[in-house]
Amino acid sequence: MASLIDAAGRPLKVKASPARTDGPQGPKKPGAAGALIKDSGLETFAADVLDTSMEVPVIVDFWAPWCGPCKQLGPMLERLVTEANGAVRLVKVNIDENPEIAQQLRIQSIPTVYAFKQGQPVDGFMGAIPESQLRQFIEGLAGPLPPGAAEEAADLLAAGVDALAKRDLSRAAQLFGQLLQEDPGNPKAVAGLARCYLESGDLDRARKTLKLVRPDGASDESYRAAEAELALKERAAAAGDAGQLNARVAANPADLAARFDLALVLDGRGAREAAIDQLLEIIRRDRKWNDDAARKHLLTLFDAMGPADPRTLAGRRRLSSILFS
Repeated sequence: MASLIDAAGRPLKVKASPARTDGPQGPKKPGAAGALIKDSGLETFAADVLDTSMEVPVIVDFWAPWCGPCKQLGPMLERLVTEANGAVRLVKVNIDENPEIAQQLRIQSIPTVYAFKQGQPVDGFMGAIPESQLRQFIEGLAGPLPPGAAEEAADLLAAGVDALAKRDLSRAAQLFGQLLQEDPGNPKAVAGLARCYLESGDLDRARKTLKLVRPDGASDESYRAAEAELALKERAAAAGDAGQLNARVAANPADLAARFDLALVLDGRGAREAAIDQLLEIIRRDRKWNDDAARKHLLTLFDAMGPADPRTLAGRRRLSSILFS
């Protein structure tokens, strides 16, 4: 019988018993998934984890029903273990129902994941991690996984971008939402879903959607572009009436405040090139007007469009021509 040593160097007191494939939710269905993924507790932990790990690596997921990050991590773990096709097993331990195991292994936060080989823990991590890191963790135990999940994610993203470009907002939102279910916090999916809301005029939901990005995704180019687009929409909503602003600029071309507000309104109506013209004219007349507001707003426009957009490239050339003339 294999033994397990906890963090303090003491043996884990688990009972040996025949392996089973049922759990707190009832018997599992027969077949490969039932053998690869199972629930365990104090009475079956030795057989499910320690004994099994003598033949194949076993991943143990310590979770609880009230844990939000567990609900994100668990489905990804199950899917990737299934993709490994028997090269690794997954055992799930509900710490509310099995506090003894959690205490003896000194589980301090959940989700916590341990990997076992030859009856001993060899690797692990705490918290919900991105799918890319989770895949690396499992491949370190089981070898390379099939590329199916990554290809599926790329296909979902491409289909979402295409639907958004065709202004099929409902379809695009569905695709981006599906990708976020499979890869929570994916910055490109977050950006795509936020743009769906921006296109429909729902700035509040776009703002909330952008907050879903995972910490390592905030620098993603598509995410930054969606963030900039939201800022532009918010400013445009408070800019004023286009007719009145046009009249003020026509009456006094040097009224830079009116010209700036006109640029905001034009952009809010989708006339981005006209908005760029107004901002460049402000910079031409007074480069430092209102604490460099026109140039700063112009850079936000460039961020929203992306560095490769022809309007960005042309606008940057015109801006450089003005600043260095």
